Amino acid sequence: MENVEQKVYEILKELNVDYIKYEHEPLYTIEAAKDLDEKMGFAICKNLFLSSRHQTEFFLLFMDSSKKFNTGKVSKQLSVPRMTFAGEEPMWQFLKIHPGAVSPLGLLFDTEKKVQFLIDEDVLSMEKVAMHPCVNTATVAVSTSDFLEKILPASGHTYKVVTV
Repeated sequence: MENVEQKVYEILKELNVDYIKYEHEPLYTIEAAKDLDEKMGFAICKNLFLSSRHQTEFFLLFMDSSKKFNTGKVSKQLSVPRMTFAGEEPMWQFLKIHPGAVSPLGLLFDTEKKVQFLIDEDVLSMEKVAMHPCVNTATVAVSTSDFLEKILPASGHTYKVVTV
């Protein structure tokens, strides 16, 4: 496959999505992104790649970075007995991303629709969202409406709203 990051930018251009790109040192955690948050004027969202205990179902949770993830609370809303963090192999297989670069933009590469997309209800009220373009050395900021109305439909995914 060609460069995944470059493909993301090509898709954003094809979809006529305005974005601001920020290049930076590799960021592996939300805590490491605090300086970038200040530069952008808002926080990067937290992205968690999850699975059912037996790795038969996969989920990408897009949530407000200030919140703590509560496995039981989200599992109950989805009627999934027990959620856990999914491994690197399915992360690459379905989303073409590696740990530290988890992003909803990876859904563009999930052609078999194996990953269910979950959005924390608080994200829906944000004016803009920021996420990695499938690598952790850059971040792109887009309007939430462009994400929900252009990018997500282009991926062929829908979303389920959850309370984190």
